[in-house]
Amino acid sequence: MVSKFPAKATAAFCLITAGCFSSQANFHPFSDSSVCEGILRSSRAICTVAITVADYKYSLYGLPNDCDEYRRLLSEVHLRSAKRLLKLCEINKGFYVKAGQFVSSLRQIPKEYSLTLSSLQDQVVPYDFKVIKEVLVSNLGQDPSELFTWFNEQPIAAASIAQVHHAMLKDHQEVAIKVQYPGIEKKMKLDTRIMYSLAEFVAWFFPEFRFLWLVSEFTEAISLELDFVQEARNFETMSNNFRNNKFVRIPRIFWDLTTNQVLTMQFCHGQKVDDVVCLKGMKINPEKVAKKLLEVFAEMIFIHGFLHGDPHPGNILVSIEGQGGFSLVLLDHGICKKLDEEFRLDYCQLWKALILLDSRKIQHLAERFGVGKYYRYLPIIFSGRTIDSKSGIGKGMLVEEQKKMKQHLKALEMEDISSFMESLPSNFLIILRTDELLRSTVSKLGASKWVRLLTYGKYASLGLSLKSNPCSDLTSLALYTRLIGNIEYILLRLTIGVTNLVLWMEKLKRCLNKFYGKMSAAGKEAICR
Repeated sequence: MVSKFPAKATAAFCLITAGCFSSQANFHPFSDSSVCEGILRSSRAICTVAITVADYKYSLYGLPNDCDEYRRLLSEVHLRSAKRLLKLCEINKGFYVKAGQFVSSLRQIPKEYSLTLSSLQDQVVPYDFKVIKEVLVSNLGQDPSELFTWFNEQPIAAASIAQVHHAMLKDHQEVAIKVQYPGIEKKMKLDTRIMYSLAEFVAWFFPEFRFLWLVSEFTEAISLELDFVQEARNFETMSNNFRNNKFVRIPRIFWDLTTNQVLTMQFCHGQKVDDVVCLKGMKINPEKVAKKLLEVFAEMIFIHGFLHGDPHPGNILVSIEGQGGFSLVLLDHGICKKLDEEFRLDYCQLWKALILLDSRKIQHLAERFGVGKYYRYLPIIFSGRTIDSKSGIGKGMLVEEQKKMKQHLKALEMEDISSFMESLPSNFLIILRTDELLRSTVSKLGASKWVRLLTYGKYASLGLSLKSNPCSDLTSLALYTRLIGNIEYILLRLTIGVTNLVLWMEKLKRCLNKFYGKMSAAGKEAICR
């Protein structure tokens, strides 16, 4: 197949390969063995991307992008390409697995990619303890046997950049110790350099396929995760924000045993938040867990303006301790984002407008976010309704609306999607990813869409009543602002109720007219006979 491509494709492949090899050979922080390993890993990546580009060019050549045959073949190429990338991530491991996991959590990519790459969540193989022990000794200055009463050499969790071990301190406190893999920062720099080069390579061939925004977001997220001292500070910020919330537990940090590569925290018992069987076995209602989970993250976004950006199920535990029979334990605060105050308020306004389907307000806010051209798609992305929807909130779209939405989406080209994602502020991108992870978990727990929409509407109303970002405290100012926010939320609920009642009455009227029409037709037919 490759032999059928024009000289431009062959030349591009050679240039990108030579350029990447050259940049690696001159990348001085690496030893010779590191360079050889880097060249091998990047060679696989370059070949995979080159073949994928060729597949798209060859398979879709000459077809207009608005025909059914084009869309059918495009889906097939997406699936083949996703399988190639999956294999690449499995072989190269490390940051490629992390990148695959990152991509699979995004709704803005073709479903063939997200579904295929989602299998990478369980692909991480832990390091041998001898390697981990060296990192512990070099960072803590002592052998683990001198610091801990016991230390489990088998990790209780393993990720792409670190693994976690269970241990007990000399004073009999249980701790979880997160240990970063050696040399991971250098590998990250090399791998992300290659990813940038490959993204530019793809954009050169397909100007409408621009993924530099994705590489930038991934690189920023990874850089945040590599700084364990900053992660420890994030733990304490989150703990302070939720200090009066009895449903939230944040592990305590042991600073004397924490460095840039080692993070020691309080060990918390619990089950993964999406393990419905275990929750029911613990006599905990999964839907109540879903509601509380949404409330916690809504409070982060709309009130605190400080967001935990990686809420996949492995990072959230449900403990039987806490008010109401359970509490949520929030782990892994490596990817946390401080939202700009202006953005926080605009995002509160957006959700209020989305729930009320205030098209003018949505358009105005979309322009403030830099995506005014695509304002009509914001309700679809967040609430699952079209901007001129006639269905009640949380009720799903009518058949006519679904047809209309499909027509709108068919009219979208990859250039539009690339332009939309490039234009979004960084705060928006992390919220989109967080929201998608939350939706997946809440769906597994059996909660309806209505719960999510109303929860976000409530906290958006609360957030708009705040002049700053107070924590969950009980000061008179906080009580006053929450009272105002709750009043706004009650008014919002009344508006939603009235709107749904009007829509229900219109639907009833249509049904009665239809029934009357049938009866009239039947009567006329009977008279004629």
